[in-house]
Amino acid sequence: MEEKRYNLLLGAVRALSAQLAMQIRANQILYLEDSVNMEKKPEQILKAVFGYDSFRPMQREVIQNVLDGRDTLAVMPTGGGKSLCYQIPALMFPGMTVVVSPLIALMQDQVSQMEAYGVPVAVINSSQDWNTYRKTRDEIQQGKIKLLYVSPEGLSSRKIQDLLHSEGVRVDCITIDEAHCISEWGHDFRPDYMEIAGIREQFRDAVCLALTATATKQVREDIISHLHMENPQVLISSFNRPNLHLEVRRKSNAFAQTRDYILERPDQSGIIYCFSRKQVDELTQALNDFGIRAINYHAGLSDEQRAANQNAFIQDKVNIIVATLAFGMGINKPDVRFVIHYNLPKSIEQYYQEIGRAGRDGLPGEALLLYTSADAYKIRYFFNGKENPENAERLLQGMLAYCESRTCRRHFLMAYFGEYYNPMSPGAVEASCCCDICENPNGAITKDSYGSKKTRSHEKQKISTPKTPAKTKKTPFDENDEEGQRIAQELRLWRRKTADEMNVPPYVIFGDKTLFDIAQKKPRSTRELLNCNGIGENKARSFGDQILRIVRG
Repeated sequence: MEEKRYNLLLGAVRALSAQLAMQIRANQILYLEDSVNMEKKPEQILKAVFGYDSFRPMQREVIQNVLDGRDTLAVMPTGGGKSLCYQIPALMFPGMTVVVSPLIALMQDQVSQMEAYGVPVAVINSSQDWNTYRKTRDEIQQGKIKLLYVSPEGLSSRKIQDLLHSEGVRVDCITIDEAHCISEWGHDFRPDYMEIAGIREQFRDAVCLALTATATKQVREDIISHLHMENPQVLISSFNRPNLHLEVRRKSNAFAQTRDYILERPDQSGIIYCFSRKQVDELTQALNDFGIRAINYHAGLSDEQRAANQNAFIQDKVNIIVATLAFGMGINKPDVRFVIHYNLPKSIEQYYQEIGRAGRDGLPGEALLLYTSADAYKIRYFFNGKENPENAERLLQGMLAYCESRTCRRHFLMAYFGEYYNPMSPGAVEASCCCDICENPNGAITKDSYGSKKTRSHEKQKISTPKTPAKTKKTPFDENDEEGQRIAQELRLWRRKTADEMNVPPYVIFGDKTLFDIAQKKPRSTRELLNCNGIGENKARSFGDQILRIVRG
C-alpha cells in the first residue's frame, strides 16, 4: 500500500515537473518571439540573445548573405563562431532552418546550448523513441521550432522529408555543417553527404549555407558542385588562431613525454589523439595506473560506453580523454586547453581541425605533436584499401613537410590553406612567438633512424621533454584581486552544481571567458550583468539572481 502511494506521488511530481518545464519553454518562446524578428538587426539579437557585444571576423558578412538569400560557402577556423552564422538568421526568418550535422552528440550539444539561450530548437535522430519524435513533429508542424538538427542520412529519410513537406512547414534555410565531408578530396569524406543535394532541390526557395573549418581550393569546388549552389558567395576567414601555441617534439619515450606534459598542466582539460584503438586503450590504462585519471574513446566501444565517456569529458567529470580520430568533430567544449597528437595525423586538414578543439573560448590553448617518421609507414600500410592512394599520399606528404619544416609553424599552416601570415599585421603581433620554431630559431636538426627530426640539445636525454614552464591558463585580471578570485571560484562551483542539476555541460551555463569577465567586472545589478561577455537576456533572467548573490558575497 505504501509503495503504491509512493509511486502515485512520484508520478504526480514528475507530471508537475514536465508541465513546469513546458511552461518555462513556452514562456521562453513567447519572450524570444517578442524580442526577435526581421525588423531587428543581427547586432541587436547578438547582444539580446547571446550576450556578445560584437561579431567575430566574417560572421556579420556571412549572416547578411544568408539573410539576403544568397547561397554561401563559409570557411572558418574551428572556434571561429560558425554556429552563429545560421543561428541568428534562423531567429530572424519567419520559417525554420534545417541544420545537417554529422554526429548525434554534436546535435545534442548544440540543442542544449540553444535551449539555454531560450531558442525554440529540436533534433530528430535515430536514437529517439516514438513519443519524443511525435512531440517534435507536432511542434514543427505548429511552427514552434526555429532550428531543426538532423543527420545527413536522417535528412534523406522518407519520414523527415514528409515532415518538411507538411502543410504549414516552411524551410527558409538549409545549413550543412562540416561541409568538407561532401568532398572525396576532403579528410573525412562521408557518402551520406552526397544525398543532401537531392533534398536541397526540393526546397529551391531555401538559402543554402555550407560551413567548414578546413577546405582547400579543390574541396571548396567540390562542395559548391555537389550541393548545386547557385552563384554562391565564397567567404574564407583567416586561418590564424593567435591564442594557439604550436609545437612538434621528436617522439622518444611517448608515454613519459605525454605524462610529464599533463602533470605540468594540472586541472586542465585535454584531448590525446592516437592512431589505433589498441593504442588508445593502452595509453588510457597507463595514465590511470600512474594516477592521472583518463577515459578512452574509439569505435570499438559500445554506443552506450562512447556516449558515457564523451559526456564525462564534456561535463568536466574527467579532464583527459584519449581517442582515435572518431572523437571530436563538432564537439563544442570551449575550455579544452591542450591537444596532444600521440601519432602523426594523416593530413594537415585533419591536424588543423583537431588542434582547433583547444582554446575555442579565446583563452590560451596548446597543440603538441609527438613526431617520428616511422608513423608514416603505419599510415601508408592502409593506403591499399583506399580508392585514391595517390591523394592519401599527397595529404601525408603535406603533414610530413609541416613536421620537418624549420619555418614558423603558423606561417606554414596558413600558407597551406592559401593565406599569407604577416606577424606584424593587426591581430598577429600577440602571436609573433607562436610556436617552438619561433621560440628556438637556432635549434639544429638531425635525422633519427627513420629520417625524423630531433634537436641536438636533447640528443643525450632519455626523454626529450623540455621542462619549460607550463602555459597554464590564468585569470585575465589582477592576481592580487582577492575578491575577483573568490567570485571566480564560487562561480565555478555554482556552475558545476547547476550543470549537474540540469544534466548539461558546465559551458552551457556559461564558459570560462564569461566567468572571468563577471569576476573582473563584479556586476551589482541585472543591467550591469548584461554588460558581461556571454550573458544575454534569457541567461540573465534564468541565472541572474544567483550570479549576483555570489558577486555580492
